[in-house]
This record gives sequence, structure tokens and C-alpha cells, in this order.
Amino acid sequence: MAHFAKLGVGNIILTVEVVSNDIATTEQEGVDFLNNLYNTRDVWKQTSYNNNIRKNFAGIGFKYDQARDAFIAPKPYPSWILNEDTCQWEAPVAYPTDGNNYTWNEDTTSWVEIVEGE
Repeated sequence: MAHFAKLGVGNIILTVEVVSNDIATTEQEGVDFLNNLYNTRDVWKQTSYNNNIRKNFAGIGFKYDQARDAFIAPKPYPSWILNEDTCQWEAPVAYPTDGNNYTWNEDTTSWVEIVEGE
């Protein structure tokens, strides 16, 4: 199955639709099918679960970045930095590798261990 993201104002993803591979043998055929189905002239971009197309699978609220030809999730925290290769947001401090679970604390820009029962 092929997946297509509908772009709205500011290239924000409004919805993601599935089209049979028999219909969407090319991206343009998938776009034409969806616009004919809904009787619209919307802008659609193909996306992929395995990230083979446009870096990341598009989700509602993501943005399509035309210059990078990539779908980018909303920035989770002001301090996080976009990895230009993956187009994914990364914390300015690496996630600890000690096997424990952590959550991000934006006030201290650090990982805080999640302690069960607290």
C-alpha cells in the first residue's frame, strides 16, 4: 500500500491516506487518484513507513520541508536540534545508556531518571 500526506497551509500535514499499489504505481498517479476521489486539487506528497521516501513517515501536524524534501515532526522542546541527515529532533544531551528510563527536563536541559513509584 502507498501512503500519501495531504498538505495544508504552511505545508502542515492534515491527513494521511492509503492508496492501493495497483492504483498508485507512481506518486503522480496516487495524487491524481486522491484528487479525483475527493474532487479536489489538494497537494499530496507520498510518504513511507520504512522512511525510504522523504526521511520520515508523515503524521498529522508534521511539516513538509520542501528544501529538504522531508517530513519533519513538530519540535518537541525549544532546546532540541534538527539532525539534518535524519530530519529528526535530537536533545542537546545524549540519552543515557545505562539501561534506565529517562524523561527530558527542558528547564535543566537534561535527562531525569524515571523512578518507579514516584
